[in-house]
Amino acid sequence: MLLISHAKPSENMITVSEKAKERILQLKKEEGREENDNIRVSVKGGGCSGLMYDLNFDAQVVETDQVFEDKGIKILVDKKSILYLAGTVLEFSDGLNGKGFQFVNPNASRTCGCGESFSV
Repeated sequence: MLLISHAKPSENMITVSEKAKERILQLKKEEGREENDNIRVSVKGGGCSGLMYDLNFDAQVVETDQVFEDKGIKILVDKKSILYLAGTVLEFSDGLNGKGFQFVNPNASRTCGCGESFSV
């Protein structure tokens, strides 16, 4: 049985900004993704700050995943990663200095200059 949480951001949820939602839907269309292709967010060891984010499309939901939905976007997170991602907002920037997808993570005590790795 899958857990779909409709909790508030302060209750261990990842939220998606409107701009990130638009970009995710655009990428799904451009890449010919299926309706059931969800966003998988995870944290892995590496990067210059010790931990790094991983963001991919994934249609397969495994038993240990927590499934969140925000603005119609389903987000899959493994149990280990949710501890690092609680309250995180997925943003997208495409301005002059745009970096693509960005994670606004209240749990990060330090981030690297590129914004792709962090430490707690």
